[in-house]
Amino acid sequence: MAEADQDPAAPAPLNVPRTPTGNAEVDEQLERLGDADHLTTDGHIEVYEDVHRGLRDTLTALDARPGPPAPPPSNRPPSYQHRS
Repeated sequence: MAEADQDPAAPAPLNVPRTPTGNAEVDEQLERLGDADHLTTDGHIEVYEDVHRGLRDTLTALDARPGPPAPPPSNRPPSYQHRS
């Protein structure tokens, strides 16, 4: 019998599925959640806070990236073809 089977207080994997998002940074943080499977409940908060910090940093970095350039201003007068 395995040692974990003998001790009901031993850490047990939650086996929560983590679906990839397609964003490498986010997926890395989600995989980090698996580290909590090997810790007692008291150790979970450190993993969760680390993942939260990593996800927040990833989202902040997305906000800092420049977006597409704005279209150049048009020098043409507005069209009034839609007037009735």
